[in-house]
Amino acid sequence: MMAQPWIAAIFAVFAWWFFTGAILLVVRKSDAGDAVAHGRSVFLSVPLAALGFAGLVVSSTEMSLQNVYVSFLSVLLIWGWIELAFLAGIITGPERRPCPAGLTGKDRFIRAWNTVSYHELLLFGALLAILVITTRAENTFGFWTYLILFTARISAKLNLYFGVPRINTEFVPVPLQHIKSYFRQGPITAAFPVGVTFLSITAACFAERMISAGTPEFSAGFALLTALAALAALEHWLMVIPLPDAKLWRWMLPAPTTSEGKTDEL
Repeated sequence: MMAQPWIAAIFAVFAWWFFTGAILLVVRKSDAGDAVAHGRSVFLSVPLAALGFAGLVVSSTEMSLQNVYVSFLSVLLIWGWIELAFLAGIITGPERRPCPAGLTGKDRFIRAWNTVSYHELLLFGALLAILVITTRAENTFGFWTYLILFTARISAKLNLYFGVPRINTEFVPVPLQHIKSYFRQGPITAAFPVGVTFLSITAACFAERMISAGTPEFSAGFALLTALAALAALEHWLMVIPLPDAKLWRWMLPAPTTSEGKTDEL
């Protein structure tokens, strides 16, 4: 049954929702914890990242339906740990101060880069590691899964930097409050159509491969990639279209706490 493309697509959507919600839940609980709560959550979740790499190594050696799903989930574990380390403020960048008012041009870009540089380098390092693991492997769906996530995240960050009409800062954790000063709310720039078009074409290409796939494992694998690329494109559109996407996770999260320890109403 898991070989059915529509089942694989639903699985990808659920995994995206679940992993996102799990990371937000851990970060929100750490916000309400002690001074080392964020660091503790990142340290304790290191085995999950290790499990992700181990699962990717094992699943890449042979093409099978089971290994397609294992490689997809393994990459989500790797990606999820890196995102947790970022949102927890553990792996971000050397600059942790808000952007000065009136800073523009090259100076603003350099300062913005310095707020996330360690995170970007870690993302790129993981991409190289996954490329090494999957080069000449039978199953490369893990690599393509990570590449979609990597490309979509870079595009999203550039759009937030250059400007988009709608920016949801509800889930920005306490350690990253300074990063909101680098967002620009306003009309879209060229970065938006470039990112959305690329992700949409990517989804269409994977959909074509899914339709023409001759085996269940390839059909399911390309369905996973199609759904993931489509979700990435949708996330870009949500920076323009005023839809209450935060409700997807708000109901499952505890109320946020401010730096003064008071609880904000959602």
